[in-house]
Amino acid sequence: MHIEVVTLFPEMIRGALGFGVVGRAIERGLVAVGTEDPRAHATDPHRTVDDRPYGGGPGMVGTPGPWGAAIDAASARARGAAGSAGVARIYLSAQGVRFEQRQARELADLPGFVLVAGRYEGLDERVIEARIDRELSLGDFVLSGGEFAALAVIDAVVRLRPGVLGDERSSEEESFSHGLLDWPHYTRPVVWEGREVPEVLQGGHHAQIARWRLKQALGRTQLRRPDLLEELRKSDNRGGLDAESRALLQEFLAEREVEKNG
Repeated sequence: MHIEVVTLFPEMIRGALGFGVVGRAIERGLVAVGTEDPRAHATDPHRTVDDRPYGGGPGMVGTPGPWGAAIDAASARARGAAGSAGVARIYLSAQGVRFEQRQARELADLPGFVLVAGRYEGLDERVIEARIDRELSLGDFVLSGGEFAALAVIDAVVRLRPGVLGDERSSEEESFSHGLLDWPHYTRPVVWEGREVPEVLQGGHHAQIARWRLKQALGRTQLRRPDLLEELRKSDNRGGLDAESRALLQEFLAEREVEKNG
């Protein structure tokens, strides 16, 4: 996989990607990440990449010339490296579709893509119309620039690529992979500050552990993200909630009510 990031701060991208799972994937040649700075395509002595918006208002807007040329250069490099006639060109913006695990899985299946990390008040709309295939947002909040969003997308996508994680089950069993939040995790010691690892996890009975984990995942999702469960209930293509899951959820809620009432 080859990923390109169009950014005014390439050192910010390169520095952050030298650590953890993504850093190891790059070292092993499983993924390559390049950067393209729009300033390199500016034609004036000051390397200007922004200007005041037409119609007035605060802030500055990314100018079409340098940004369009930078996207073209990054796209050509990604196409050449990935051996693909076309690569997705993605703009990180507050107006984009919310980035979720489903989009991460879709991008992980591609040979490469380009991420455009905007700054200022955004890009000239003509650049978006002419050079961008889709827009993604991390959520309903505003960042000072798209670099943090680009790094989040890269991390979420790369860890889904074959061979990146030490155990392939890690990406299959974590939060959102099956529409649910993850279950609680424990390790040694058995008792810490008076809190004990649940007995079922100590017994080594795999079927019972699997049942407990599913129950906890269902319960956590109901308590923390009921919207995810509602989506599952409505979704035919994901099978909704089967009879076992519904029974486990009711069992979780009943146990929680007993704990609350002492």
